[in-house]
Amino acid sequence: MRKPRDFDAELKALGDKARQLKERKVHQLGELVIACGADTLPIEQLAGLLLAGIESKDTSAREAWRKRGGAFFRRAGDDTSHGAHQDTVGTTKNDGGSSSSGSRAREN
Repeated sequence: MRKPRDFDAELKALGDKARQLKERKVHQLGELVIACGADTLPIEQLAGLLLAGIESKDTSAREAWRKRGGAFFRRAGDDTSHGAHQDTVGTTKNDGGSSSSGSRAREN
């Protein structure tokens, strides 16, 4: 006879895994904000910037943001001393408010 499955234990394990994934996502988003230099912005301005990015229907602007974000991650991957952070902060201030609003899928 086969051993019965413990559904309660399986559900608890799945809940724990989901909580860990959510915590990791929040942590990585915080790291992204800091790495981009956006932690220097007032919280209202950062929220407004992110909301504008989400609501934007301009596909050319979104594609430019995607390319810029990809370039940021390539630079950040090559530079372990966070020198890309300073370059990106200066660029963000000079481009009229364009910003990347992606998430980083880096494994810890």
